[in-house]
Amino acid sequence: MPEALPTEKVKESAFDKIRSAVFRKKTAIQEIVREPTSGGIVFRFTKDKKDIEILLIQDSKERWTIPKGHIEPGETAKVTARREIEEETGLSNISVLTWLGKIHFKYRRLDKLVLMTTQIYLVQALDSHETPTPEKWMKGIKWFSFTDALNAIEYEDIEKLMLIAKKKIRAGDYRG
Repeated sequence: MPEALPTEKVKESAFDKIRSAVFRKKTAIQEIVREPTSGGIVFRFTKDKKDIEILLIQDSKERWTIPKGHIEPGETAKVTARREIEEETGLSNISVLTWLGKIHFKYRRLDKLVLMTTQIYLVQALDSHETPTPEKWMKGIKWFSFTDALNAIEYEDIEKLMLIAKKKIRAGDYRG
């Protein structure tokens, strides 16, 4: 009976190392984390008062979205919406008018499944001369015509709430 040959250690090529990293088996989800967030669809009337513009921010992955962030302990969703909009846009002369709805999404962060719920409010920018200023992590911030904002927004659920917002604004049903 032949003797077993010792196993040889094969040098891994650079390609093999990259392939291993890309196709590495993901670790199992160890924890489910709930993250409550809040934000707003920020609008202003155009100078001729015939239409509205929507303020969008461009995140670090170059996706256009609305300003939003985590609800801090002791904060209400409405207070968070105001704080996050002020922090992310630099706008201070705003009015949080009414709740529009909430959106849910999930994503994976290492070995955690993050379940995020975002409360969305309709927010009016009251000073048409106030210039929005992005936070350092943002790729951009811009006022869009309503139609262009609908085309730019990356998230379908936010797009639906934008349509609800426009309907409320047109009907004058947003002071609440």
